[in-house]
Amino acid sequence: MVKQLRRQRRAEILTLKQRKARWLRSPIEAQPLKFQSPAMETWIRAQRQYSRGTLTPVALVLSTSPSPVSPPATLLQQQRASLNQDHSKCTRQILSEKLGRGSRTVDLELEAQIEVLRDNKRKYQNVIRLAQTLANQLSQIMQTQRQLGDAFADLSLKSPELHEEFGFNAETQKLLSKNGENLLGAITFFIASVNTLVDKTIDDTMITIKQYEVARVEYDAYRTDLEELNLGPRDAITMPKIELSQQQFQLHREKYEKMREDVAVKLKFLEENKVKVLHNQLILFHNAIAAYYAGNQQQLEQTLKQFHIKLKMPGGDSPSWLEEH
Repeated sequence: MVKQLRRQRRAEILTLKQRKARWLRSPIEAQPLKFQSPAMETWIRAQRQYSRGTLTPVALVLSTSPSPVSPPATLLQQQRASLNQDHSKCTRQILSEKLGRGSRTVDLELEAQIEVLRDNKRKYQNVIRLAQTLANQLSQIMQTQRQLGDAFADLSLKSPELHEEFGFNAETQKLLSKNGENLLGAITFFIASVNTLVDKTIDDTMITIKQYEVARVEYDAYRTDLEELNLGPRDAITMPKIELSQQQFQLHREKYEKMREDVAVKLKFLEENKVKVLHNQLILFHNAIAAYYAGNQQQLEQTLKQFHIKLKMPGGDSPSWLEEH
């Protein structure tokens, strides 16, 4: 009797061990959490809790539902892939153009106007540099004239026998310095106006021209891509690619044509503004230079009033030759 009870007890223990071993070897419990994605880890944990009876079916469905954050991440990846594809197409188009293998869309009239604008910009910048050099040299001459006038005035006081001669020269140098200040004011105004034309008005048009050139490269890149697809076979695999390429080509064509119209309009308005600004500034520059070297002080002052130029006396507060020594 005792032996029979012992055999039954051993059979029950063996049965429990076998059940436990089968439970440990189940696919859900055997899945390691390590090296799994976060979504897979969540799913495995939920399945284990459900198999143990600690998780209801509704909670199981909710816990294993996809996260609402995943679609934006996918959209962002698609956008990055599209940008990389555009960049690759444009790079290939630029290289093929430089190597002489690819075709390039050219608007001869517009390209000629853009080249003239770039050439004029370089020339205007050179004029600004030369005018600035002239202004710096004139400022140094004025400083020398003021010092020379102070020196003559000092000698006029200390040399009674040459009082009038030194006095005349002192007044002449001071008058030349004053006229030089008027001329310097006119040149400074001329430089500022032309510099505004170059650095703001022309540069704004140049930014639009750069955008137009980028749109032109994109248009040619997608045009070339569409032409290559049209030369290949037309079947169920290639037709969707051809249709997509046709849509992209049309979008970039519209963008290119819009940018071309924007550049043409800006070039037209720039030309009108440039003529108006340079017309006034060149008259100012000529009249001021002519009046200065003719010794016509009244005409020089009248020129400044005509263009509403207010002088900033660079040497008005500087000490005299007597104060410096």
